[in-house]
Amino acid sequence: MISYKMKRKQYSPSVVRGVFYAVILVTLGACTGRAENTEVSQEEQQVTVPKVPVASVQVDQPEYTLSLPGELQPYEQVDIYPKVKGFLKALHVDRGSQVKKGQVLATLEAPEVNQQLSAAKAQAQKLYEDFVYSKQALKRLQQAAAKDGAVAAIELDRASTKVRSDSAAYVAAKASASSISAMREYLTIKAPFDGVITARNFSVGALVGEAGSQATPLFSVAQQSRLRLVVAVPEKHAQSLDEETPLSFKVSNRPGKVFHAKLSRNSKVLNQKLRSVNVEFDVDNREQALSGGEYAQVQLKLQRPDSTVWVPASSVVNAQSGVFVLKVENDAVKRVPVVEGMRRENLQEVFGNIKAGDLVVLKGSEELKEESKVQPVKN
Repeated sequence: MISYKMKRKQYSPSVVRGVFYAVILVTLGACTGRAENTEVSQEEQQVTVPKVPVASVQVDQPEYTLSLPGELQPYEQVDIYPKVKGFLKALHVDRGSQVKKGQVLATLEAPEVNQQLSAAKAQAQKLYEDFVYSKQALKRLQQAAAKDGAVAAIELDRASTKVRSDSAAYVAAKASASSISAMREYLTIKAPFDGVITARNFSVGALVGEAGSQATPLFSVAQQSRLRLVVAVPEKHAQSLDEETPLSFKVSNRPGKVFHAKLSRNSKVLNQKLRSVNVEFDVDNREQALSGGEYAQVQLKLQRPDSTVWVPASSVVNAQSGVFVLKVENDAVKRVPVVEGMRRENLQEVFGNIKAGDLVVLKGSEELKEESKVQPVKN
């Protein structure tokens, strides 16, 4: 049987000490590396939280001037149509004529109206005579009935009925004659108010008074001594209007001239298509300096009825997803949807879920995501 005996190798003490020191150095190096990596990680984490300039939300109730287009309209304007059909016998005014209320503008001729009136009067006269005769007949029967048995009761009833019937017929005929007489009055066309003739559409001899929606007016009359300035105020400014709202305006044909007016009428109902409210200002035009139909450039002095919220204009973000500001709360960003109001210098009026004292990012950007951490820096 063959047996083997292994021999253990012996190392010198100097070699053992060298190995021991090497192990210690490697261990210390590993620990130092982990500590350095931990410090770098913490520094990187601090660097990833950006510093963001912020501003405080303000409240204010400023006066401001709003520039809008407006239109001057005649205070009163009407198209005059003949009430009855007839031939134009005479014209007493023309385009541009100044007229007074009740002034005769034109005269019509309608022979059939006169004939109808004559027939109606004759019929009324006949029925009146019938009524008088039946009333006299009833009176004679009543006198005869004073003797017992001279007149039957049914005869008295019949006579009374005849009187009432003739009376009603006469009243109806009289009313018909009055109606036709009134129609004859319509043959004279008069001005409904003081103003100026802006259109004359027929000449003498023309047949006028054709019925139907396509009928053409005989005249158009407008009141120029007083005008209405109509302005469409956008929805977001509508609540700033009050009874004392002053206005100044200019027109292109009077450069350098400034006119003034005060609010006269406010419908307070929004136009659903234009999202605006129409308001009217009365303008004194007795000097005929302005013309109806002109466009005007209007300056309105307004003030909000209550204080509103204001932020820096740069804080408002207009994105495809909507309009919003970035509010910073507990070092986190929150997007708050807002509706823009008016602009004043570097400030923007907004309406939304923010209040005075809230912090908003000074320069809003879509790059700042919801709930992202930031270090707010007050500007």
